[in-house]
Amino acid sequence: MKKDIQLQVMMLLFVLGMVIIIGTGFFYINLLKNFENNVGYDITEEINILVAQTKILINVSTILFGIIVIIIATFLSKVVVMPITRLVESIKKISEGEDIDISKINNEVNNAQVKELLGAFEQITYQLQANLREVDSKKNQIQIILQHMTDGIIVFNKQGTISHINPAAKRLLEIEDEKNTFEEVFKKINLDINIEKIMYLENWTSFGQRINFNDVYLNILFEMFKNENGSPSGVMVVIKDITENVKLDNMRKEFVADVSHELKTPITSIMGYADTLLEGEYDKETIEFLTVISTEARRMAKLVTDLLELSKYDNNRKKMRNDEFNIIELVKKCQEKLKIEIKKKKHHIDIFAESELSNVVADKDAIERVILNILTNSIKYTMEKGDIKIYIGCIYNDVYVKITDNGIGIPEEDLKRIFERFYRVDKARTRQAGGTGLGLSIAKEILNQNNGTIDIKSEVGKGTEVVIKIPTKIIVE
Repeated sequence: MKKDIQLQVMMLLFVLGMVIIIGTGFFYINLLKNFENNVGYDITEEINILVAQTKILINVSTILFGIIVIIIATFLSKVVVMPITRLVESIKKISEGEDIDISKINNEVNNAQVKELLGAFEQITYQLQANLREVDSKKNQIQIILQHMTDGIIVFNKQGTISHINPAAKRLLEIEDEKNTFEEVFKKINLDINIEKIMYLENWTSFGQRINFNDVYLNILFEMFKNENGSPSGVMVVIKDITENVKLDNMRKEFVADVSHELKTPITSIMGYADTLLEGEYDKETIEFLTVISTEARRMAKLVTDLLELSKYDNNRKKMRNDEFNIIELVKKCQEKLKIEIKKKKHHIDIFAESELSNVVADKDAIERVILNILTNSIKYTMEKGDIKIYIGCIYNDVYVKITDNGIGIPEEDLKRIFERFYRVDKARTRQAGGTGLGLSIAKEILNQNNGTIDIKSEVGKGTEVVIKIPTKIIVE
């Protein structure tokens, strides 16, 4: 490399010098010949002598210039070209991950400007090497973490091919060949999803799915990531083994169901005896005691009934019907059933419905229970003379019912947990109102069984908005 550059410099200077010397010689010779023609008498001998002398001068100049060129080229090569060449080689070695000591090059250089350039490059080199070592260290750390994680991680590029997969993902999904595509991986576990849906839907954030694969329960989360330009770059998939959690949850549900069955008979007996005793003539204090017994027994009976209802959904023992009905008529029927409560709290209720709506296909009695539950909550937790509005419309193949109120609202930190069983925002207030903390859990289970959804938004002091969606046609699974 060094010899090539040195040779190129020498050849360039030599050719340039030869052009100047030879061109000047020929110009002088032609000038002499023109002078001979203009004089008018014969001076050929004198001209030939001058031409010969000129040729000797050209040859001598050529030799001297060649020597000068060699000296200059050697000097330039040593002072400028060689350091820059070594600089370029050092840059290549740095890019390949090698550590380079620029100070050795700097000590061999005498040119002040080149030394200044090397000094600046030396600082950049040290910083670059430090950054590369740090990046390499972090890369190794991440690699070790991914290798030893119990959760599976798969990274797919835009084309849907695997760019990274850790051992846990291979074990959980039984993947042997890393050349599998996105569709091949999830088709194997009977999960119907495509990478374009995740990457290019505008309203997409993330998507979670729970599946049972070879008697192992997996929670799979899909997350799209972007490049520096903000464009979709690929999809990361996180696979978590939740088999133990599912087993413990099933054990808890079975325990609650068994206890509920055992409690149902004695509670019914307590209610019966309390109501019988209330029919007799007793003093005021005894009647108060019996009233409390009867009220609490009924509250316990409602709780047991709700628990038994949930256990039916958990064990898939609740058979859903596919009734076709008009949702507007059902909402009006629910409002009529709650007429006394509405009148007692002097609420104002308005129903706004689209003129033409398709019939809903779902279990009519179950959906009625959901609407009653939501409307009852709005009535309970809205102060007297409150406003409750019900909007009914259609979005794509779903009919929605949106119930809004200007009640006390739900704190933001509680919104994520309101569908949990027995979770109550204000336990004392809910108990006083006769709530069990299971109403919304049952509502969500009912809608899940009917391929519907429920969403709640709320702000403390301003009110709550509940939206349920129900399909207008049967979804075949």
